[in-house]
Amino acid sequence: MKVSIRHLLTALLLSVVCFAAPRANAQQGTLKVMTYNIHHGNPPAKEGLIDLEAIAEVIKGQAPDLVALQELDVLTKRSGGIDEVKKLAELTGMYAFFSKGIDHEGGEYGIAILSKFKINKTERHLLPFKEGLKAEQRSLAVINVTLPGRIKIDFACTHLDLKDEHRLLQVAEINKILSVRKGTVILAGDFNLTAATPAMRILEQYFSRSCQADCQPTSPDLNPRNEIDFVLLKKGSPFTVSSHQVLNDIHASDHLPVVVTYTIKN
Repeated sequence: MKVSIRHLLTALLLSVVCFAAPRANAQQGTLKVMTYNIHHGNPPAKEGLIDLEAIAEVIKGQAPDLVALQELDVLTKRSGGIDEVKKLAELTGMYAFFSKGIDHEGGEYGIAILSKFKINKTERHLLPFKEGLKAEQRSLAVINVTLPGRIKIDFACTHLDLKDEHRLLQVAEINKILSVRKGTVILAGDFNLTAATPAMRILEQYFSRSCQADCQPTSPDLNPRNEIDFVLLKKGSPFTVSSHQVLNDIHASDHLPVVVTYTIKN
C-alpha cells in the first residue's frame, strides 16, 4: 500500500510540473521567443519530403513562449494537403494564428505565429509593394497576449520581399502600424535583408535588434553566410536582451532558427 501511495504522489508531482512548464519562462521574469523560416516543412537535403515533426522537435527543444514562422503551406498540393499551421500547433501544444500571403496550389501560403499563451487578439496587415514591379503579396501578422503578471504585449511576424524596392515600402508600413503602440512590441521574421541595408535602418528608427555585434549568419542551413532572420524589440520597452542564439547544425529547413530571451523588468 505504501508503494502505491508513493507512486501516486510521484505521478501527481509530475503532472503539476508538466502543467506549469509552458508558462515557466514568463513566470521567472523572462520571455523566450523564436523566429524560424521552415521552408514549408521541407528539409533542403530531402526533396519532396514534408517533415513537420522535425520542425516541431526543434521548437519543443527550445521551449519558446512565442514563435514567428515563415513559409507555411495550408492545404496545398505541394505539402500533401496538410494544414501545416494546425499540425504544428498540435505537435507543439501551442496556440496558432495564420496570415496568408498568396494562394498556392489549391491552398494558401504565408506566415504564422505560435504562442504558449492564449491569444487575446489577432491582426493581419497586407504589406505594400512598388507598382509596376513584380511582387509576391507579403503580410504582417500580429497577436496580443497576456503574460503572467498581467503584462500585455504585441508579437509580430513578417517575411519581407526579396527586392529592395518593395522592402523599403514594407518596413515603412510596419513602422506605421507598430510604432504608435504604447505597450511592448516584438517583431520577428525573415527580413530578406542584412543589418547594413537601408531598410533595416528605417526599422531601427523604432526597433532594436537582439544582436548588435558579431552576429551569426542564419541562412542557408549548410555553411550559413547571411544574417537575414531577426528579432527586434520596440524602443522604450521595459524588456532587455539576456541572450541571443542562432541554432547551428539544424537542417530541418534551409534557414537556421534564432532564439532570443528577454528579461522582463518589474
